[in-house]
Amino acid sequence: MKSNKKFIKKSNIIKDLFKEKTSRRDFLKWIGFSTASVTLAACKGPVIQSIPYVVKPESINLGIPNYYASTMIDSFDIGNVLVKTREGRPIKIEPNPTSKFFNTTSVRIQSSLLSLYDEERLRYPFLKGKRTFWKKIDDYIIRHLKNSSNKNKKIIFLSSSFPSFSTKKLIQNFKKTYPSTKWIVYDAISYSGALNASEKIFGVRAFPFFNLKKSKLIISFDADFLGDWSPENMSKYYISNKNPGKLMMKHIQIESNMSISGANADIRISKKPSEIKRMLFELYQKILFEKEPKDKNVKKIASLIKEVGSKSVILADGDQESYEFSFLINQKINSHSFQKERYILSKESNDQELKGFLKDLEKGNIECLFFHNTNPIYSFPLSILKKIKKFIKTVPLTVSFSMSKDDTSQMVDVLIPTPHWLESWGDTNPITNVFTLIQPSIQKIFDTRQLQDSLIIWGKMKYNNYYNFLKNTWEKNILPKSNISSFNEALFHGFVEIKKKESISTNKNHLNIFKKTYEIQKDINDINISTNRNQRKVKNNFELRLYTKLGIGDGFQYNNPWLQEFPDPITRTTWDNYLTMSYFDANKMDLKNWNTGDGSLNGNCVNLIRKNKILIQDIPVLIQPGQAIGSIGLAFGYGQKIGKLSSLCNGKNAYRIYEKFCIIQKNIELKKVDKTHKFACVQLQNTTVDRNIVKETDLNIFLNKPKEVWNEDEKISTYKGKISLKEISSIWNQNQSKKEENKKSGHHFNLSIDLNACIGCGSCVIACHSENNVPVVGKEEVRKFRDMHWIRIDRYYSNNENQKKLNDTNNSNNNEEDLLNNNVKVSFQPIMCQHCEYAPCETVCPVGATVHGKQGQNMMAYNRCVGTRYCANNCPYKVRRFNWFDYANNKKFDFNMNNSLGKMVLNPDVVVRTRGVMEKCSLCIQRTQYVIGTAKKENRTIEDKEFETACSISCPTKAITFGDINDKNSLIYKKIKNPRSYKLLDFIGIQPNVSYQVKIRNKK
Repeated sequence: MKSNKKFIKKSNIIKDLFKEKTSRRDFLKWIGFSTASVTLAACKGPVIQSIPYVVKPESINLGIPNYYASTMIDSFDIGNVLVKTREGRPIKIEPNPTSKFFNTTSVRIQSSLLSLYDEERLRYPFLKGKRTFWKKIDDYIIRHLKNSSNKNKKIIFLSSSFPSFSTKKLIQNFKKTYPSTKWIVYDAISYSGALNASEKIFGVRAFPFFNLKKSKLIISFDADFLGDWSPENMSKYYISNKNPGKLMMKHIQIESNMSISGANADIRISKKPSEIKRMLFELYQKILFEKEPKDKNVKKIASLIKEVGSKSVILADGDQESYEFSFLINQKINSHSFQKERYILSKESNDQELKGFLKDLEKGNIECLFFHNTNPIYSFPLSILKKIKKFIKTVPLTVSFSMSKDDTSQMVDVLIPTPHWLESWGDTNPITNVFTLIQPSIQKIFDTRQLQDSLIIWGKMKYNNYYNFLKNTWEKNILPKSNISSFNEALFHGFVEIKKKESISTNKNHLNIFKKTYEIQKDINDINISTNRNQRKVKNNFELRLYTKLGIGDGFQYNNPWLQEFPDPITRTTWDNYLTMSYFDANKMDLKNWNTGDGSLNGNCVNLIRKNKILIQDIPVLIQPGQAIGSIGLAFGYGQKIGKLSSLCNGKNAYRIYEKFCIIQKNIELKKVDKTHKFACVQLQNTTVDRNIVKETDLNIFLNKPKEVWNEDEKISTYKGKISLKEISSIWNQNQSKKEENKKSGHHFNLSIDLNACIGCGSCVIACHSENNVPVVGKEEVRKFRDMHWIRIDRYYSNNENQKKLNDTNNSNNNEEDLLNNNVKVSFQPIMCQHCEYAPCETVCPVGATVHGKQGQNMMAYNRCVGTRYCANNCPYKVRRFNWFDYANNKKFDFNMNNSLGKMVLNPDVVVRTRGVMEKCSLCIQRTQYVIGTAKKENRTIEDKEFETACSISCPTKAITFGDINDKNSLIYKKIKNPRSYKLLDFIGIQPNVSYQVKIRNKK
């Protein structure tokens, strides 16, 4: 009741402000309620118990950022992070460098910040569809809980994986009051098959932890381990062994869809899902029973494993049996990558318990049903959806804990608004022996309440609030086992690692499992053969591989505009999902992608059919090089109908065909329909057109040939023939000596990108978006190539065998043999402003709006720019963006910058650009100047690691290096001097301050 009084009192104060006569200084009186409420929350700063990572929150100093160690967690992602706040407002999410695990920030983890300032968030509780008070909610729920206990009916909490140590303790206490309570874990994208396989083979129901730092050979059977296959980001382990040398790792990827893992593989083999499982089974038979495989590729892989031995690792995705095969092979070869003492605990999916829940629901055994952090009405497959919609209405009490309205919340009696993770307390146990903390970095903006506080109130526990319970639990159960002395110290670090090694029971009866599984799979192998024969008789019959996009994931953050406009690393499209299909299959069905007169991409649509029933209508087809013939791909997370972005994104709900929670769906038929889809694609030139832009070479050539062979200096054509640029006098000769003198004095910043380490994940894109107030423009503007990203990651296709470039898949004169080649090679190249010493953009600006700084940065005076766009026309890298509209104050662009609450995410150190000006990467000049100013104030020398850009901080593989090249001991200086270093289009003679390092593939 008190919280509601405070809510009403606050709103009355704001109403009174509008009645008064005000001066310009009283700006808070003229802004909307949402802004006023969050501003008041921000001015108070974070709750007093929070401990900042660097600076104590005794006072908030204007212009000085505070950092808080916390843990981001939702239905799909988890990460140990630092939260950057300014004047009490969280404005950026960065990795926690001191944490050993879960210490990278994906595009989804970084973008979760924007959800804090979502104007569509629930602001107060609802009962029977009407706004109400917490006291009324509590009385209503407690009455039903007591009634359930008296009837001995079940109380069910249906939740996504929530590996919280303290919450599980709370549930145990709650059960003492209500013994019939049961917590069931349901993840929209199920990990149950992997967990069951682990329990069967290792005796532990948890996802195995693979440390790829110890691997020399990775064989992946359809496991997108650089994407979302593992609950923890594996790219940081993967890249540690990708440094070119005699011991460089080899990566072989066998897959149907073109994934980010396949794009980075040394060798990629394209196969249908059924063929991939057959290859995995043959390898299993060879390794465990010495049965010779029929497949030539399997023979080669088996010999490689025999050669490398325990430094090999096998990864697999698909059904439970595929996981079992891979686990058993790893155990047989004693793979060093598999860490027996550690397991990932962040996923707890249990499909068997979910089936039991559905049976209880059907029989009417459930009296109270609570949904937490999950939206099953959206994510259940069709076979389950019809039942749950019918029987959920018969449950006397249904409650949804949610941040915003969704499909499930529309069917419940009570809707409880939950705070964002940046407003919450909590903890997690994501991996063996490691515990992390969640602490709020801002007061609650709205009248929300955590699940844990509700459990304490409804269970009538002795604790005043969840914070006290959390602190007491940690001081009693966790801190005594660690080397951390106090709860405040644990908050400071954000995580603790306990000393005691928990004993893990493992299944020792491996030989019997081998034999039993072998006999079972022998029968399954025969069944698959007959199934494949039947499939050949059916016209347009496909195997569907469901997958997750790096941007949308399971769809939890569907209404996040940063993620919707994030270009997919492979297809380079935004705002949609689609069926990916091979050129061969598309050609058979007369399905095409084509460019319109303005250059944008269009394509045909199909109906997806199984057993003569249309499951998805009018789904667009995108022709994807490298897609296995006979297979198609479709991404999860799209097709939601609630939220303002749902009208802009016409995606299709892949969960409807996620039968038996299996990512492989067979016997899929497609039928072409008379409908054209308009893609929002940011890259239509899919090849380098024989230009030496992305320099690559084979490891054997790199090790045995001189630099001139694999990193040749580009030459320029003259009347004397092709000569090196060094032999030509610069057209800027008169200023060259002065330039060289300036470069050697003070700081001179350079940025280096290692193409061997860049996996194309796009974390840098969202980091730049967040740091530099880059606007979202929407699907229609992206189609017109008016996207505003300051950094893009170009993706190029080429042929892996003969090094010939693939023709553009949108061209009608395609060379079919090239396009059908299974070994399509993919290259990624991040491109931002190159900050040229002799920038061609500067010489053509009629008003001198773009100038060069002494520290090597090309800068923009936005107030001087009049938008002639001469600079963009003269830029050889095409990295300048033109502000066509005032995105921040235009109702046409209804995203975060167009509402008062969403603007709270803006970085005060970076100006919001107005309409009609050019904008681009500044190498985060606000960050470099802050470091310089701080060091000057403290009268000390700047350390090398202090200079960072938003992209370099967020890069999970540390492919991006930034620093001062005048510091001869700096990492950037060593990168620039590395023989692999080259500069893009260097033959033009403009001397960019951004360099790249040649990509090396181990194809031996």
